[in-house]
Amino acid sequence: MDIRLMGLDSPLFNTLHHIMDDTTDKNLNAPTQTYVRDARAMAATPVDVKEYPNSYVFVVDMPGLKSGDIKVQVEDDNVLLISGERKREEEKEGVKYLKMERRVGKFMRKFVLPENANVEAISAICQDGVLTVTVNKLPPPEPKKPKTIEVKIA
Repeated sequence: MDIRLMGLDSPLFNTLHHIMDDTTDKNLNAPTQTYVRDARAMAATPVDVKEYPNSYVFVVDMPGLKSGDIKVQVEDDNVLLISGERKREEEKEGVKYLKMERRVGKFMRKFVLPENANVEAISAICQDGVLTVTVNKLPPPEPKKPKTIEVKIA
């Protein structure tokens, strides 16, 4: 319906209408803050993934982190999540940074595990600043043997 027919053809109403349209479009197309934060955390967390005959191994550099700063979880039954946060050291009086290059903040990586991953047999060890997460493989299914049916004579 035409706005003029409704008696709402004023500059104020038109301005409000355009503002509402602009904010609606931006909100629908803009990524959420959580998505942006997670995407940055994932991009800044390099991981090596290896496959062995009996396991999958994920190797992540975690220099200076304590075990309480690192989380290893399984989500949705088959997604391995490695996350945590590296915090900036507290500033001491009389000390000032001349250069700050080490990354601080949240880190995160997600991996969809293959069907043969045993999510009940996962171990994580952090040694010398390197986190190693090992996901054991399930044994291969035994081949199905043909079922023999006894033939009776009537």
